[in-house]
Amino acid sequence: MNIVGLLLAAGQSSRMGQPKQLLNWRGRPLVAHMAAEALASRLAELTVVVGAAEAQVRAALGDLPAQIVTNPAYAEGLGASLATGLRALPADADAAMVLLVDQPLVTARLINELIDAYCAAPTAAALVPVYNGQRGNPVIVSASLFTELQTLRGDTGARTVFHRYAEQIIWHETSDPAVITDVDTPEAWRALQD
Repeated sequence: MNIVGLLLAAGQSSRMGQPKQLLNWRGRPLVAHMAAEALASRLAELTVVVGAAEAQVRAALGDLPAQIVTNPAYAEGLGASLATGLRALPADADAAMVLLVDQPLVTARLINELIDAYCAAPTAAALVPVYNGQRGNPVIVSASLFTELQTLRGDTGARTVFHRYAEQIIWHETSDPAVITDVDTPEAWRALQD
């Protein structure tokens, strides 16, 4: 199964007060760390959506073998970045894993765990990881949903579309809290450093 990675790294990070994509995580920019984890996994390839601080984010990705696409409407929010990224994916993709740049604890091992779970039920519309009853990210979406997801606007993620396909979604229980750990504020970032 051809599952590709889609890393959303275009946001303005308004609550953080500085671009999350460029925060220093273990000696490198967060966007480079997330891209490297995705590339170390069994994802077929990686597309990164950029927008805010585009020049610096592109520079941070350096020579990593990822396709980089620009979301000119990044200020509209997550939905616009998701749509931009999905339009850029290869036509032969069976599914896409949507990764968020602000989840630094997501590893290649976790990505592979989610890929394995999705491949066990390849007709599913999507896979959503769950930790202690709380839904998280990254999610995997079937190519059958790409067109519908491209209609999202504003700061709306895939949740509204998933609601329509609730019976076709794999709710994957994981023991890894990384799926619910993100950094939106300076306080959350500092807590993760401790």
